[in-house]
Amino acid sequence: MRLFAAVLPPEAALAELAEAVAPLHDLPGADRLTWTTRANWHFTLAFYGDVDPDTLPELYTRLGRAAHRNGDFQLRFQGAGTFGGRALWAGASGGLPPMRRLADSASAAARRAGIDTTEHRAYTPHLTVARDRAGAADLPRYAAALADFEGHPWRAAHLSLIRSNLPTQGIPGAQPRYETLTSWPLGA
Repeated sequence: MRLFAAVLPPEAALAELAEAVAPLHDLPGADRLTWTTRANWHFTLAFYGDVDPDTLPELYTRLGRAAHRNGDFQLRFQGAGTFGGRALWAGASGGLPPMRRLADSASAAARRAGIDTTEHRAYTPHLTVARDRAGAADLPRYAAALADFEGHPWRAAHLSLIRSNLPTQGIPGAQPRYETLTSWPLGA
């Protein structure tokens, strides 16, 4: 099963972001993008890829410890950017140092549980808003349109383990379906 650790923003913050993103759907070329659904919006902390179900008990234990050692922190949506001309994302501000520590802890928990994390990259807090698989849209234009967005502060209070169910191949616009397996309160 494909898994990742994440922070899930509260509904009020997602509503603010959805309101800010809505006008982007009217920009030229927006119909060529695959817009992520609000139900799938999250901040990935660590991507684990395909995980053997036998490692889940150890992963649960270690992620629980990671959550306990990291306290909650304040975040807000702020700004936007792109990755390689293929992804448009909304950024974050506020408690970025504790968020990065939590991301490092989530990666370390997986390593200690026996999950290969060799693809671990430097952490960039982001929430993917749209993808351009064909490279046909001017994503920097979209990022510039969202650059001044700043949402209200909210508390990141849980570390969540998410299962990614890949979309059915051959269905245009199909997106993964995310399922929260469990969450741990931060600092509890």
